[in-house]
Amino acid sequence: MRYAQGGGLTPAGQVKREAVRLEAAKWFEAGAGTARIAAELRVTDRSVRRWRAAWRQGGAGALASAGPMAVERLSPAQWQRLEAELKRGPLAHGFDDEAQGWTLKRVKLLIGRLFHVGYTVQGVWRLLKRHGWSCQVPVRRALEQDEAAIEGVEGRGVAAGKSTAHDLGAHICFADESGQSLIPPKGRTWAPRGARPVVRVAGRRGGRVNIAGAVCFKPGHRPRMFFKLHVNRGRRGEPKTFAWNDYRDFIRMVHLQLGTPVVWVWDNLSVHLQQELFDFEAEHKDWLVIFHLPPYAPEINPQEGIWSLLKRALADFAATDLAHLTRVIKRKLKKIQYRPHLITGCLPTTGLDLQGLIETPDITDST
Repeated sequence: MRYAQGGGLTPAGQVKREAVRLEAAKWFEAGAGTARIAAELRVTDRSVRRWRAAWRQGGAGALASAGPMAVERLSPAQWQRLEAELKRGPLAHGFDDEAQGWTLKRVKLLIGRLFHVGYTVQGVWRLLKRHGWSCQVPVRRALEQDEAAIEGVEGRGVAAGKSTAHDLGAHICFADESGQSLIPPKGRTWAPRGARPVVRVAGRRGGRVNIAGAVCFKPGHRPRMFFKLHVNRGRRGEPKTFAWNDYRDFIRMVHLQLGTPVVWVWDNLSVHLQQELFDFEAEHKDWLVIFHLPPYAPEINPQEGIWSLLKRALADFAATDLAHLTRVIKRKLKKIQYRPHLITGCLPTTGLDLQGLIETPDITDST
């Protein structure tokens, strides 16, 4: 939408909006209909009708901008400096408590320190909104994360994996683990303001469904997703999660299903680093190559996108028991398997250089 709410709060936004209205005036003179004008200018029919009424009364001059709603107290240069300082974070400006986010009060104090300009908290809110800022939930990153190692994976590491996959005629597979207990993820719903809705879910904590998954890509082939479940019922002596031989069998199953060599990429979970898995790789080096991602970097693994889709589908789901939860998890994952565009959509969010893996698949390909 070219005429979205809040789009004309800045001088540049007002100029763009005025250009759209003046273009609509030309269509009015040509006698075009409301629906056609709205489609051509990518605006709503209601906006076109309102502009037409103003044009009939005052001509094109009635559609000109009336100027800013309020005079901004910061100059464009001051705002650019403020924006740069805000991006540095509150710790760089002496807000040394554990909270690492900006609040309106903190921004108000920063404006006073930098420019000796007094703002109210409400004025700061309007200032930030006018320039396209909003209150958001930040993405969390581990303190132990090695950014240099991640940059290496995004460049040389992934390039090496793609080159190896190309040389072997292999699929490149990103693997990861997740799990779900009887207590579901929290979702959102609509309700009257001030009346918080109640959702009934299971309160028992015993048992867990562990999931190992892998998304596999190869140029010219449709993307594939595989998964393996392990149900832990909380019994004494029962394995809580996957062992190394479970991962070995999972890798072998994926290889047999794909019918091609496999370049396997996963994190540094302790079980992934067991010597038995390295021996398994050495025994099958003709079709298996394993790469490890840097520690504390789940955001560069496309399989995390599959877990996000699954958690969203399980939001506020009331499972009666582990068997019920297991059936639903299988059903949700199978739905993702039959929708290749969902699997492909997990690639761009990683920021990895995976050009060539996202191609229009051949619908006649059965692999």
